[in-house]
Amino acid sequence: MSLFQLSPQQIENYNNDGFVIVRDFLKKEEIKKLYSIATDDGALRKHAFDLNDQSGKKTKLTLWYTPGNDAFGLLTKSERMINSVDKLMDGNSAVCHFHSKLMQKEPRVGGAWEWHQDYGYWYKNEFLFPGQMMSVMIAITEANKENGCLQVIKGSHKMGRIEHGFAGEQVGASQHYVDLALKTMELIYVEIMPGDALFFHSNLLHRSEANLSDSPRWSLISVYNRSENIPYNEPSESSTAPLSGVPDEALMEWETENIGDAAHFLEKEKDEALK
Repeated sequence: MSLFQLSPQQIENYNNDGFVIVRDFLKKEEIKKLYSIATDDGALRKHAFDLNDQSGKKTKLTLWYTPGNDAFGLLTKSERMINSVDKLMDGNSAVCHFHSKLMQKEPRVGGAWEWHQDYGYWYKNEFLFPGQMMSVMIAITEANKENGCLQVIKGSHKMGRIEHGFAGEQVGASQHYVDLALKTMELIYVEIMPGDALFFHSNLLHRSEANLSDSPRWSLISVYNRSENIPYNEPSESSTAPLSGVPDEALMEWETENIGDAAHFLEKEKDEALK
């Protein structure tokens, strides 16, 4: 059984603000292992692709659907992750994994992400219930203002879905409504250290600046969904396949496999065909 439990205050903060930061969610040795794999694994490099922002700067990401018994999969399936999102998402059906992505913002060249809601993307996949979806971002390296940390608009998840259109190769929220939100709600810079976690609602408005620093910003983002929240325009079946949890200590104590094709990586050309 996981020793980690979200506190009632953390759950209340998530419901009120659309996000909650959990410091030291992972131990230093766990992050060290993930960082080593993230920077050295050939499959993660092979399946990485670039997304251009409006200025032409690039953010590199690797996205996969099926968590296995590699280190990232064991973290995604860990009891601390599953139990936490189960307490935060609407609904009562099984927790499922939609996808995970390794975000790689390299020094000086890492691009910006425009203002958006994740449900601005997932609405196109015809998921019907945004409250039954959420993301967990794990900082693999330090994230700060200088290297383009995430920015969120506190409480903006309560606005509901905002219209989105393309901004570069990304999907961006209507700037008019973003401006109104910024007049009304607080802008928060999510400055976090390696091992910290950010849990956030699928309708929370967020963005990030380009990385103009000399330090990389790497993070893992895992997306969860309820099994009852069936997408009607999504070829992957992972989002409605209930997860079988593994002990938190599996990440460090189990013999881990290499991440391979069984993870069902997203290729950029296939993603383009779905738009």
